[in-house]
Amino acid sequence: MDLFKHATQNDADAPLAERLRPRSLDEMVGQRHLLGEGKVLRRLIEADQLASVIFWGPPGTGKTTLAQVIANSTRSRFVFFSAVLQGVKEVREIVAQAREEKAYHCRKTLLFVDEIHRFNKAQQDAFLPYVERGDIILIGATTENPSFEVNSALLSRSRVFVLNRLEPEEIKVLLERALTDPRGLGQRHLGLAAEAEEFLCVQADGDARIALNTLEVAAAGAENEISLERVQEALQKKALLYDKGAEEHYNVISAFIKSLRGSDPDGALYWLARMLEAGEDPLFIVRRMVIFASEDVGNADPRALQIALAVQQAVHFVGLPEARINLAQGVTYLATAPKSNASYLGIDQALAEVRKSGALPVPLHIRNAPTRLMKELGYHQGYQYAHDFAGGVADQQHLPDRLRGKIFYRPTERGYEKTISERMAYYRELRNGAKRQGKDKAREAEGQEQKAEKDVPPPAEKS
Repeated sequence: MDLFKHATQNDADAPLAERLRPRSLDEMVGQRHLLGEGKVLRRLIEADQLASVIFWGPPGTGKTTLAQVIANSTRSRFVFFSAVLQGVKEVREIVAQAREEKAYHCRKTLLFVDEIHRFNKAQQDAFLPYVERGDIILIGATTENPSFEVNSALLSRSRVFVLNRLEPEEIKVLLERALTDPRGLGQRHLGLAAEAEEFLCVQADGDARIALNTLEVAAAGAENEISLERVQEALQKKALLYDKGAEEHYNVISAFIKSLRGSDPDGALYWLARMLEAGEDPLFIVRRMVIFASEDVGNADPRALQIALAVQQAVHFVGLPEARINLAQGVTYLATAPKSNASYLGIDQALAEVRKSGALPVPLHIRNAPTRLMKELGYHQGYQYAHDFAGGVADQQHLPDRLRGKIFYRPTERGYEKTISERMAYYRELRNGAKRQGKDKAREAEGQEQKAEKDVPPPAEKS
């Protein structure tokens, strides 16, 4: 299906979010890290040099919109393809047309695949030869992590661009545009109450589609101004007990997290109650709890993450108002758990090292060696299995040579991490003992060789 036809058919009947899709890069809202002046994706689009890409981001962040903007901004034939409605047969037909366009009109074909993660790995393989030969330029869109949902061979031939949720200020720009643009509600000359605007900017949770389509429902039957009550009814959520600028929304969640960090279950329960009473999405709360369980409790109490995930499941399964009890149990557990951010600091230091030193080679002895040739080349040679040693610890190097001895994880002396710290100290002692034993054996062998050389009689002199 041609994307232009897809975008324009039944335009008057289309939802507000569809009618207001930007037509150029300058109309795009959000994603400044990709589309700001001088940023990489904007440069590629303006120079018409876009290669195969994957757009990854939550719903309503502009993946399909960006594809349409590329269609308007390049000299390529643009084809819309839905992984939900179409299959491999249609891919072959599109490629055949793409080859004709290239041969007779010297025109590239950009194939936009919406929800590419809906294809299984075998179906995704169908794109590979055509992307490899340059018959098509693939633009995939997905809400799922491409590392898990997109074929690795396809990923290696594409560049992944991450789209972020829109900020409340960016949602506000879209709402104001919807009220003034003739394609939207501009001809009705409606206003939007300040408290309704602020409420919708926050409750949309970074999703432009939710914000615009909620506004359209709220505008139905309104005469002059769209009130907060209309927006609440359209969104089916009551207003949070926060201030108009939504600053209090962030103040309360901050107070909640800091109460957990301060090991104060009473404070944490109070701020939890404030959010629940205000109508906050319980999944927003539990998401922060899951993050907190690893970021602030960590291995000081490994059960914290299990508890937080169990609360998430309970909230899904039970729902409010009963789920408040599950939330309270999780909150009091996290607040009273011992705290450690050693894992959080460790991964950040490891990431900093990777960005600094790049892709250092994997030591030969810990590489995979599935073939005889790779074994002959030294892959896996000398690898030692921990269970073959006393104490279950092998004295061998697992970091690249340039990072020998580097330490990223430094457990604290709190909670279960004290046990981990003692265990790591024990492992170090075993390794040091193995090294000393190895050195002693080497010295003993060297001494025996020297003694053997002394015991060898000199050659007899010739008469």
